[in-house]
Amino acid sequence: MKRLSFFCLLLLTWNISFAQSSELKKIQASLPKISDSLQYVDRLNRMAMLLYEKNADSTFYYARMAREIANRHNYEQGRADAMNNLGVFFDIKGNFQLALKYYNQGYTRYKKLGDATNCVQSLMNIGMVYQEMGKDDRALRRYDLAFRQSEKLRNDSIRSLVIYNYLLSYPEHFSRDSTHYYINVAQKIAAKYKDERTLVAIDQLIADDLIKHGNRAEGLALLEQTISTAIDKKLFYVSMDMHIDMGQQLEATDPEQSIHYYKQALAIAENNDYLYYSEILVRKLFEIYNARKDYAAAAEYSQKLIEIHDKESALSRESGIDYIDYAVKDEEIKSLESRYNYQLALSVLACIAFVLAISMIISIRKHLRRTKRQNSQMKKALSALEQSQADNTRMIRIVAHDLRNPIGGIHAIASMMLEEPDRSEEDRTMLELMKTSGQNSLDLVDNLLQLQFSSEQLKKEPVDIAEMLKYCVALLKSKADVKQQQLNLEIVTAIVNASREKLWRVISNLIANAIKFSPNGTRIKIKMTQKEQKIRILVKDEGIGIPPEMGEKIFDLFTEAKRPGTAGEQPFGMGLAISKQIVEAHNGKIWFENNNSSGTTFFVDLPFNSGN
Repeated sequence: MKRLSFFCLLLLTWNISFAQSSELKKIQASLPKISDSLQYVDRLNRMAMLLYEKNADSTFYYARMAREIANRHNYEQGRADAMNNLGVFFDIKGNFQLALKYYNQGYTRYKKLGDATNCVQSLMNIGMVYQEMGKDDRALRRYDLAFRQSEKLRNDSIRSLVIYNYLLSYPEHFSRDSTHYYINVAQKIAAKYKDERTLVAIDQLIADDLIKHGNRAEGLALLEQTISTAIDKKLFYVSMDMHIDMGQQLEATDPEQSIHYYKQALAIAENNDYLYYSEILVRKLFEIYNARKDYAAAAEYSQKLIEIHDKESALSRESGIDYIDYAVKDEEIKSLESRYNYQLALSVLACIAFVLAISMIISIRKHLRRTKRQNSQMKKALSALEQSQADNTRMIRIVAHDLRNPIGGIHAIASMMLEEPDRSEEDRTMLELMKTSGQNSLDLVDNLLQLQFSSEQLKKEPVDIAEMLKYCVALLKSKADVKQQQLNLEIVTAIVNASREKLWRVISNLIANAIKFSPNGTRIKIKMTQKEQKIRILVKDEGIGIPPEMGEKIFDLFTEAKRPGTAGEQPFGMGLAISKQIVEAHNGKIWFENNNSSGTTFFVDLPFNSGN
């Protein structure tokens, strides 16, 4: 049954009429008159397809010839069709690995050409081969893909074939309602294109469905009628599977009638030289008579089976072709061609590199003396810049330290005055402004005091990162509650050698920023994962995100990329710059990514051996 579904697809896809022999003779007669090489390739591929049923070796011969000519003329469509025909040949021969190889090469080329119809056909062929190999998961993936792609085709004639083969191969994958729906769709498409083969084949699906769901008499009658129709229309190959289906249905209830259908099918197979089906039917009849202990009849079919095997062997000897050897040599030729092209390209590149190397040596020698002079000047300038930066940092820290006490005093006085009950509303407003301004100034001073330090200056100790994250979330929960936000924490156990205070500052800053730049009622995710020798901490929000033009500036000190929070919170623009210094001092990395929907995710990677 699996092989029939495969061949039905091929026959239908090529729209082969009942007069295949007549068409074949016309093509053969026209070949000497064709001067266009591409048209010649198309005719060879057509012949290869028409001949597979009668003489698979001819399919191989013409497909190989078509591919060689298509290669010489760089004709992609001809190459793709030839690959598909080679896949047909190896599938008929039962070499599924080579069939998959050539089907897949055909599919790849059809895809590059934008040939959607043949892409669907190739996917179906690949799915059927996987089914024959017993790899149902892979087969179903190809069926599903072919099924979905067939829905998008303008020319939907192949969709009826996809539906038919999918239902025939995996009926359990569909509910009965779906089966009826898709059978109806396939019938309408086949009728639209007057596709008699598909219409006859679909009747078999309907009959099987009736038998399966309790309408046995009606189903058997329809299956018998379908067989008669196929024979009347000379669809002998299509009728093979129907005969076998009917024989299997009747084996238990009407053994004699079952044998009748097997013998009728065998007569058709022998008359048309269908060796594959002849072997299946002869083996079936042998097993039936042997089970009945009718050893004379069993011996007759045993002898027929030997004759079929002898005939197959004779055909293989007459062909004179070692197909496996061909496939191996085909790969060897491709490998040699690739190696030659690679070596040629390498030689050209080596020559270019040699010329460039000589030019570079001359140029380097010219600039070497100039560079030595410039290096001395640059060292002096760099030393002066480093001294200037150190002086500036020292000055900033001195000023910040001196400002901290008076600003703290202002903040404390304002807080105390606000606690007095008899203050007027106007006074309270002014005092609130003073308190807020004092707190913002203290935050700014803290940021300034954190500037410029190195890894050597850090006082490191074993830090439980999970506990630190819990502590940060607990401290900032009140801020999140004010904006009705949820802080979701996921942690794993990990100890890192780090500066507890500075690392806490980084995490607190990232969570505080997420709260600041997220609307009310959103969720903020803090997650910790461990991979190899790294700990990764991410803070993901559903906030306003970071515009592309600000993305390269947010880690700069005194950046202009500052925005107020969603509730008007005051920004300073130094927190992320300080966080970056801290993380890099721990030999780590900090970065961000905008989420697909909304908001931003900040990442911090810390090594286990940081500071060691």
